[in-house]
Amino acid sequence: MFNALSQVATVTWLGLRTVGQRLGSSLATIFGVMGVVGVLIVVLSIGEGFRRALVSSGSDDTALVLRSGSDSEMTSGLLRDHTRIVAEAPGVLRGAQGPVASAELYVVVDVPKRSTGTDANVPLRGVQPAAFQVRDEIEIVEGRVFQPGRNEIIAGRSAASEFAGLEVGNKKRWGGVEWTVVGIFEAGGGLSESEIWCDVGVLQPAYRRGSTFQAVYAKLESAAAFDGFKDNLTTDPRLDVKVIRESEYYEAQSRTLHSIITGLGVFIGLVMAIGATFGALNTMYSAVATRTREVATLRALGFGAGPVVVSILAEALFLSLVGGALGSAVAYLGFNGFRAATMNWSSFSQVAFQFAVTPPLIALGTVFALVIGLIGGLFPAIRAARMPVATALREL
Repeated sequence: MFNALSQVATVTWLGLRTVGQRLGSSLATIFGVMGVVGVLIVVLSIGEGFRRALVSSGSDDTALVLRSGSDSEMTSGLLRDHTRIVAEAPGVLRGAQGPVASAELYVVVDVPKRSTGTDANVPLRGVQPAAFQVRDEIEIVEGRVFQPGRNEIIAGRSAASEFAGLEVGNKKRWGGVEWTVVGIFEAGGGLSESEIWCDVGVLQPAYRRGSTFQAVYAKLESAAAFDGFKDNLTTDPRLDVKVIRESEYYEAQSRTLHSIITGLGVFIGLVMAIGATFGALNTMYSAVATRTREVATLRALGFGAGPVVVSILAEALFLSLVGGALGSAVAYLGFNGFRAATMNWSSFSQVAFQFAVTPPLIALGTVFALVIGLIGGLFPAIRAARMPVATALREL
């Protein structure tokens, strides 16, 4: 056993020491794998960033109440009397100003993108004062909160960064009403940062919605109070509603786009990996050709075929690992935290988010690189091991 391990270590070390003699082909393999891993991680980081923006918005102790049968706020509708019943239901947290529940209205407005100047759908959300207690992560970072009854709006940090004209003091015209931007807020990187908020009592007449709402967000006494709260509302004969945890609602919204982007990223990665694998094959066949005398000499001295195979595979894995590390570094340094916006197909509005290059994605990229190296080195390694010693010595 010791002799076998010693042979493996010796042959592998000799192979790695001669990598510099094949610098051109080795660099081709490294950069090929780097491109595969970099593109794979960047594409998947889009889906992860989008998922994070939505999932981080949800809380287990916050309930969302919609009309029964609705898939999203856009297809829901609730009367004022119904929203009051929801707010007064057992399990809702009570604050100094009453129930911590906000009946809200959600419309989509056109705002030009800073990058292209083309109009994009951005959520304009009408909220009640309790909304800032329901979403206690909201923090005004510039300006002030809008005053109830006034045509004033506050914009999320991501929305203000991605879309033009949302700076404090600017005016926008939507729904036949001129709105003034009075503040910018942050929400811990959550979905709310992609929205614009105003007083729901001003938004309703601007869009001729009468006294209707689309959803009620209610902060519960605890996450454990959800089941009782849900049972109370769904069995109330005065109501026809659907009750869901806020965290589950946003998780469901993120699932479709995340799956599409993940599938696309893996497909692109596999297509590029085929090219990188052929590059690795070419490099390792070249390595075997240039080391023919060396391999034959080692075999003649009594080294087994196993150490030769391990040596070739180790070189291929080493080159792929270097390429994978470089690809991961480029993806992280160049794109982690990069701001972008995409369509949320559940609400037909833009969601601003940040690319998220996470440790699991880097680990996936590393595995991808090692698989390329393993496949790229396996066949050349087998060829080298099977080469007759006498034939190999005659080739040079």
